Amino acid sequence: MPTVSVGRDRLHEALGRVYSQEEFEELCFQFGIELDDVTTEKAIIRKEKHLDEEASEDEEVIYKIEVPANRYDLLCLEGLSQALRVFIGKDEIPMYSLANISKDSMLQMHVKQETSSIRPFVVCAVLRGLSFNQANYNSFIDLQDRLHQNICRRRTLVAIGTHDLDTIQGPFTYEALPPKDIKFVPLKQEKEFRADELMEFYKSDLKLNKFLHIIENSPVFPVIYDCKRTVLSLPPIINGAHSAITLDTKNVFIECTATDLTKAKIVLNTMVTAFSVYCKKKFEVEPVKVVYSDGKSHIYPDLSVYDMDVSLSYINGAIGVSLEADQVISLLNKMQLSAKHLKLKDGSRGFSVSVPPTRSDVIHACDVMEDVAIAYGFNEIPTRIPASLKPLPLNELSDLIALEIAMEGYTQVLTFILGSRKENFSMLNREDDQSTAVKIDNPRSADVEIVRTSLIPGLLKTIGHHKDQPKPIKIFEVGDIALLDEEKDVGAKNHRRLAALYCNSHSGFEAIHGLVDRIMEKVGAPFVPPTDKSGYYLKPSNDPEFLPGRQASVIYKGKPIGKFGIVHPEVLNNFKIPDPCSLVELDVGSFL
Repeated sequence: MPTVSVGRDRLHEALGRVYSQEEFEELCFQFGIELDDVTTEKAIIRKEKHLDEEASEDEEVIYKIEVPANRYDLLCLEGLSQALRVFIGKDEIPMYSLANISKDSMLQMHVKQETSSIRPFVVCAVLRGLSFNQANYNSFIDLQDRLHQNICRRRTLVAIGTHDLDTIQGPFTYEALPPKDIKFVPLKQEKEFRADELMEFYKSDLKLNKFLHIIENSPVFPVIYDCKRTVLSLPPIINGAHSAITLDTKNVFIECTATDLTKAKIVLNTMVTAFSVYCKKKFEVEPVKVVYSDGKSHIYPDLSVYDMDVSLSYINGAIGVSLEADQVISLLNKMQLSAKHLKLKDGSRGFSVSVPPTRSDVIHACDVMEDVAIAYGFNEIPTRIPASLKPLPLNELSDLIALEIAMEGYTQVLTFILGSRKENFSMLNREDDQSTAVKIDNPRSADVEIVRTSLIPGLLKTIGHHKDQPKPIKIFEVGDIALLDEEKDVGAKNHRRLAALYCNSHSGFEAIHGLVDRIMEKVGAPFVPPTDKSGYYLKPSNDPEFLPGRQASVIYKGKPIGKFGIVHPEVLNNFKIPDPCSLVELDVGSFL
């Protein structure tokens, strides 16, 4: 979950009282967040630079607070303190509104057709009469960074630009031009650059170089101009120096360019609702009209609330309590959700819940139920065992088989489900036909290239790392593998497998063979002739990971479900195992 760093004293001031650390930890728990760490700004610097200096008494205390990943309104002190003040009853639910101005007098953003090929959407708003000081100015900048890292997906989906409105003049235009045609002085620079020159210049910038890939290979770059052709920003890279905001800025123009319009609206709403508290007219935002090339226009931001119907029986049933309707309304108000009584279509009692623009995380009745549970208190909910709690048949069978193998003297291991292509194929003498393994895009290392298609590599790696252990070594694993499957909506399917390995000074083929017979006996499969499909039989196989002539396929009810044999010496050498081994791998799901 995201961690938000806020000054303790500023937070206490915003909450209207001083909390001890224990009291604040309890408040966080009640609200569904967590005080993760207590530190200081200088302590963070000392830790990063590995300094041994002693802390001084005048250092500002910093609270690091973990918040839910979808609560974007809690990513800054302003949003966090506002939510906590409503929760503890110090404030009413804030009512956000748009400034009452005519469409003709609204600022306008005109979107050119060319932007559709690179970053097609833009949403805008204005905060007027802001009063910045150093603390809330820093919070304003930090919120943009946190949103960029979170919902904006490092600016790939949404990029935020903030500008001093008094230095620019509308109407504005959002265009896409060849890089050589874009010239401006970027933020924190004094020299004018062409956009293509900026790409080269920022390759050495540790903060901005990670965003260059988003547009650098495009024939056109997105750019925002005012009516005098002053560049406001080159999204998603950098803003122009001309419109940079300062502590003296009173009116802020906010624009969010995006490839995802829904997320752009959420980001804009988060910015304006959090900082409209500092506006001359509290909680009021000035709208901007966005006009597209096809003539369609939209007014942003959309600060309207939307209503959701939720039944009382659903809330009580899901939480496991018996709350009265008035009590539920009171609990929802603590979580910034207005609610009123409602008789549902089926005649049952329920609520019409009004979701404010700050709560983009509330999209379903279960989200409302969760907020009721948080406000009620998780520790107050009576413990119970759900009547429907029953293991899945596949898991139940897996546990029974694992217990039986353990009783045979084998030790259960758990290996990684991600592995390298080399271990999964060439080290087992197998060929990779590219049709079985699920590939991991942009893997962190070669060790996590694919999802395993067999449990065998994991067992062999385990033996390779423990070859000096006393013999015999007897290990097994029951776990999932994944295989490509075009019939599935996700393109792949999990399969539950069982694998066991025997390692000693001799191959132990008879031990693995006996284990196979024991497993089949326990699942109720008799040994039958090849013409009989009521049980299982063995058939010679020719798998490359096993020694020729010392391997077999297990045929159950007419279908192959696994194989066992003596591991090929080349495979043992690949995994650096000096002793002979035998192993078996079976498909557990075939027994159901």
